[in-house]
Amino acid sequence: MEEKGLEVCDCFEVHEDLLKTVNDTMPEETELYDLAELFKVFGDSTRIRILFVLFEAEVCVCDLARVLNMNQSAISHQLRILKQNKLVKSRREGKSIFYSLADEHVRTIIDQGRDHIEED
Repeated sequence: MEEKGLEVCDCFEVHEDLLKTVNDTMPEETELYDLAELFKVFGDSTRIRILFVLFEAEVCVCDLARVLNMNQSAISHQLRILKQNKLVKSRREGKSIFYSLADEHVRTIIDQGRDHIEED
């Protein structure tokens, strides 16, 4: 049976053993929500571009603004979102604030995403 281009079962049969396994392993709703929120952060190309810069070096807002050809205010806004979601960290050096990746998980998430979109 097909429903608007989507294949569906020809019958209605519930597989209780499978559903029990799924229900026993399903994370709590709050964890699912937090995960969905994290992935939303990756839904903005400017934030992805910032992360790619930070793959190469720890940089200040001035450097990010220059390399991405954007104003510092726009960069700061995106950095605030990245920092709130624990994807970047910052440190002060004199009058400058330098940003870097929070940890290697960030690179892994991006690398796996790239692998996925490049699959045949």
